[in-house]
Amino acid sequence: MAKAAKKKRSKKRFNPVRWLTKWLARLVALVVALVLAVILLFSLFNPPTTYYMSSEKLRLGQIDHIWVDADQIAPVMFRSVVAAEDANFCTHWGFDVAALKAAIEDGGARGASTISQQVVKNVFLWHGRTYTRKALEAILTPVVEGLWSKRRILEVYLNVAEFDEGVFGVEAAARHYFGVGPEALSPTQAARLAAILPAPKTRSASNPSSYVRRRAASIIDGAATIQRDGRAACFE
Repeated sequence: MAKAAKKKRSKKRFNPVRWLTKWLARLVALVVALVLAVILLFSLFNPPTTYYMSSEKLRLGQIDHIWVDADQIAPVMFRSVVAAEDANFCTHWGFDVAALKAAIEDGGARGASTISQQVVKNVFLWHGRTYTRKALEAILTPVVEGLWSKRRILEVYLNVAEFDEGVFGVEAAARHYFGVGPEALSPTQAARLAAILPAPKTRSASNPSSYVRRRAASIIDGAATIQRDGRAACFE
């Protein structure tokens, strides 16, 4: 009997590898659950800030940012930003494979990030080109696409995007550049705001360079095109 008890105790001997593996698995499961909870929460409630906005506020002392709901933004602004940044927004699941192939064939000279990817980067991650950030972006983007509506993705994007140094969101941008609310943006104004998004600190919507003017004219045509052919249906 004593031998049997001794044998049973030996089987229960502490195994540090097994213990560590078990707790690592639990930790990973907890992190995944928390991330999913935050993404789901932000599908209903607005993110209070972002890492980049916080860092810019710390650097500048203050930033200009007021959140506005999608219904308070001129529809042409939605169409303009999609035409400028992600024309296939309504047809992809977070990654535009065609744009990615074109970027690779072009030697990486053009960007291929979708609006969904930019939302993930701006809201949940940080700016930069590290492999870690890119990997996390690739993991989180389909989750956001699955849990958020397309209109919600655009709403968040337009509220956290940088339009000038310290100017974040379409509400602040509309008043900063044109002295109007986001609901009153004209097609030209919306197109100019969309045209400066890739380089907001070096481009101006109210005092546009010749390039921004040409780009805005192209965006106006593109916004009208995606409205006609149905590529704006998912958010209108």
